[in-house]
Amino acid sequence: MADDAKPIIVKKVKKGGHGHHGGAWKVAYADFVTAMMAFFLLLWLLNVTDAEQKKGISEYFAPTMASSSRSGAGGILGGQSMQTEGAMVSNTGVPSVVSSISPPEEGRKDDAKEDSPSEIDETEFLERLAELEERAFDHAKEQIKQAISSDPELEGLADNIIIDMTPEGLRIQIVDQYDESMFESGSAKISPRVKRLLGKIAKAIEDLPNGLSISGHTDSAGFASSTYGNWELSSDRANASRRALMEGGLDIERIRRVSGKADQEPLIADDPSNPGNRRISIILLREAPVLPPDLK
Repeated sequence: MADDAKPIIVKKVKKGGHGHHGGAWKVAYADFVTAMMAFFLLLWLLNVTDAEQKKGISEYFAPTMASSSRSGAGGILGGQSMQTEGAMVSNTGVPSVVSSISPPEEGRKDDAKEDSPSEIDETEFLERLAELEERAFDHAKEQIKQAISSDPELEGLADNIIIDMTPEGLRIQIVDQYDESMFESGSAKISPRVKRLLGKIAKAIEDLPNGLSISGHTDSAGFASSTYGNWELSSDRANASRRALMEGGLDIERIRRVSGKADQEPLIADDPSNPGNRRISIILLREAPVLPPDLK
């Protein structure tokens, strides 16, 4: 009978192939790389700043005012037009917010030559990084001084330390005196007191991310040997100082250069044989760029 017949079901299967993926992954990858760069910059800032400096950076980037005008989308962040107040609302588009930090009007040298907000913001940001690095250097300098003054075994070595700023970075020089030498005469063997001092320096700078340059210097006294002279001696002493810093806890990855300068860069140029020319120079290299005067 017709009523007992089962219904016939027709199943239509569509086979689909792999379509073209396009270049959307490139945009996503570029966003990921940018985010990682910002993340590592944030880690660096957190590492070299104290609580007060972090608060200052936070206040620097916090918005100080917001426009109260209403746009077509409504609300403070409803959108802005670059020509006039307000913005048209698209029925199909996704709302967006455009914001910028404008430089202060005061202090401009030439109003006719105004930089774009992004360029000025970048300059101010680099200046801020350089300022934070200077503070970190000053802190390391004070720690080294305190370490020397608080250690009875280092008594008297304050006169052997010269700390100053150079275009390369914070320079720490350990200098021989007439009554105190870092190394045995004609040798790269460090005296126990100076080795202890190098350990204190390593502790004072271990938390900073900056790389180091180490150079050895001698006076003008010559050697009788034709195969070993001031070049070899200064290089050996620089390497001995590097090993002492590493024993004090310094990460080997931070060492950028180790060199011997012989007597070519005397500290006391008018007296080449002065013991003060025998020294080890340790430079904490700058990471933040030094801006030229016209950009400051």
